Amino acid sequence: MQTLNVDLGERSYPIYIGHGLLDDGELIRPHIRGSQVLIVSNETVAPIYLDRAVAVLAGLRVESVILPDGEQYKNLEVLNTIYDALLTHRFDRKCTLIALGGGVVGDMTGFAAASYQRGVDFIQIPTTLLAQVDSSVGGKTGVNHPLGKNMIGAFHQPRCVIADTDTLNTLDDRQLSAGVAEVIKYGLIDDPDFFAWLEQNMARLLAREPEALAYAISRSCADKARVVAADEKEAGSRALLNLGHTFGHAIETGMGYGEWLHGEAVAAGMVLAAELSAEMGWITTDVVERSRRLIAAANLPIEPPTALSGERFIELMSVDKKVQDGILRLVLMKGLGHSVISDEASREQILTVVERHLRG
Repeated sequence: MQTLNVDLGERSYPIYIGHGLLDDGELIRPHIRGSQVLIVSNETVAPIYLDRAVAVLAGLRVESVILPDGEQYKNLEVLNTIYDALLTHRFDRKCTLIALGGGVVGDMTGFAAASYQRGVDFIQIPTTLLAQVDSSVGGKTGVNHPLGKNMIGAFHQPRCVIADTDTLNTLDDRQLSAGVAEVIKYGLIDDPDFFAWLEQNMARLLAREPEALAYAISRSCADKARVVAADEKEAGSRALLNLGHTFGHAIETGMGYGEWLHGEAVAAGMVLAAELSAEMGWITTDVVERSRRLIAAANLPIEPPTALSGERFIELMSVDKKVQDGILRLVLMKGLGHSVISDEASREQILTVVERHLRG
């Protein structure tokens, strides 16, 4: 087992990475301060792992709520089922919520914990690669709105993150690749050595070799923990973690939540961000091609959906948390492993890059 730390002063917490951790009660129990526990999972994950999660909590009052599976259910209506369970079982301020599942479960459980009785504890047990390397770390929680992704939420840090790599054995190939998109992101943002490692080891990751997966997860979490510790609430540098996300969120919203997986949309979004950076003269075509090749090698899309027009893309991108005073700020690249937050891309440049793809 590897242990990393997210250094946030009194809100600091550990990330545990290893195999067999789901069955280790001694690992999770010190992070539960009361006697009431609500496990939130979904219809896909619960039949596989819920009983094991309950078993290590013997002696505590454990209840569970099972959500439907999919990004399309990450909304306020479904969120209410968590509040219903908490209130029905009369859970108090010392209760702990446990998110057992992927990014949707983690985001919704975290938001419920942030808002129930103005804030209770929660623990992340991510069961997808995307959640293990990204969404479970850093305290971003929330739900989607029909007009924009993740526009309703809160920052609320977990008590700990338990990433059991064995859970990836039951993950389908499409979901695995979606998680790899976020892994690639760290290399592109500020870790060129990791990007080079991924170029050499992508086949091992897709083959689920335990050593390769463990290294990719720990390196990704270490990169994210460092950024989060420096800028917990995204006042500055943490926004770099959104490389490709403004384009990606436009794809997810425009196509309908769940049609494209989050990681798939981010992958196409990173290609667009790289090409926009080249359009602005900031990076060479070689950097763009290396990015495209690695993303394609991960079995991820490198083209946006042709169902969205260029104008629609721009419209959707304008509903984004990085818009300030009506000005769109994007994460772009000035080199491999050198990303910046910029408002310098013009509407015409963005439209040129997007429509180049839509024309095929």
